[in-house]
Amino acid sequence: MHQTRLVWLVSALILSWTSIGNSATVIHAGRMIDGHSDEPLMQVTIVIDEGKITSIARGYVEPKPGDTLLNLTEHTVMPGLMDMHTHLQSQHSKDTYTERFFMDQADYALRSTVYARVTLLAGFTTVRDLGDNGVNSVALRKAIDQGWAPGPRIFTSGKSLATTGGHADPTNALRGDYRRDAGPLEGVINGPDDARKAVRQRYKDGADLIKLTATGGVLSMAASGQNPQFTDEELKAIVTTARDYNMTVAVHAHGTEGIRRAVVAGVDSIEHGTFMTDEVIQLMKASGTYWVPTNMAGEWVAEKSKEPGYFPEIVRPKAAAIGPAIKDTFVRAHKAGVKIAFGTDSGVSPHGQNAHEFELMVAGGMPPMKAIQSATLEAARLLKIEQRLGTLEEQKVADIVAVKGNPLEDIKLMKDVVFVMKEGVVYKKP
Repeated sequence: MHQTRLVWLVSALILSWTSIGNSATVIHAGRMIDGHSDEPLMQVTIVIDEGKITSIARGYVEPKPGDTLLNLTEHTVMPGLMDMHTHLQSQHSKDTYTERFFMDQADYALRSTVYARVTLLAGFTTVRDLGDNGVNSVALRKAIDQGWAPGPRIFTSGKSLATTGGHADPTNALRGDYRRDAGPLEGVINGPDDARKAVRQRYKDGADLIKLTATGGVLSMAASGQNPQFTDEELKAIVTTARDYNMTVAVHAHGTEGIRRAVVAGVDSIEHGTFMTDEVIQLMKASGTYWVPTNMAGEWVAEKSKEPGYFPEIVRPKAAAIGPAIKDTFVRAHKAGVKIAFGTDSGVSPHGQNAHEFELMVAGGMPPMKAIQSATLEAARLLKIEQRLGTLEEQKVADIVAVKGNPLEDIKLMKDVVFVMKEGVVYKKP
């Protein structure tokens, strides 16, 4: 944990936080979901010192002189939540398709601090940021790590990888004199050699992982939302090179063939996965590939497609078709036993509303405890950080959140996180 923290004031809404110093913090939790167990523990004491959990005991243990006691006896305490699919640099609006002509990188960077703050205060202490316009998310990660801005722990892919004209090609739909031939520096590849260079460029930029767009997408200015956009050779080159740099690979994919190719290539997660067939579901299960459903994004774009003029006409039919399909896919894939990690695609829908995804997962047949574990233990496993985060255990990092009441009885309570601790520092409390 960094030795110093900056204190910031936000007009009438002052973000209150508490530094532990040399004393310990003692939490009396009425109910604790530890991330591992299928049932919560009742009346638990958690002791935090120097950013780590030092002990967990049954019953309410009296704090020592000088310790700070946090009374959460009417609350359910759980590990800090993790969202495996966010875009902190933006939030979709009618201006999204034009703002890039008027906003500098500094504008994006400063705005992203606002989205990072509301994400943290919603209880999400760790996120994957899967695709920005360059290295904005790398800078944001550094700012948060240095204590310059409040926000979640970020694992970022930097710029997403695409093929020419693909979902993440930044030159799509621009007029002729702007429609340059983008290359690996900008994340656009054609062939295995380009693929390897693009991965190495992300490493050079400071990214933590690779994100690629294996099929068309909903919001890009291109006709297809489902067609496969990478060859088997390109995918293999990306995965092999990413492994050389100890990077995982997350794959945006809606259409069946693009999903299949990515799973065969050995990627770590499929994002969205809207039109997965039962055959692809079984392939993912056999391969151990994680699925990050992003139900919220599907719901949001489907609703906005009904609003005349909100989307460009090339986008609107894709949003209307792809959005509703995710519900059926979630039911089938969850029932089949695919590994699922929590993700929202926030930045499509508004930041800070991430917990609505829990409602949609439970509506799709997932038990509330499994939904919470998808945002704690399973997400940590996907990130390969389960040895230090994702569960409440002694000697793990003290990322802890709480809601009043029992979310296992009413999953909507997850939308009202009232306590947020990240690395032993309290950012929000009742």
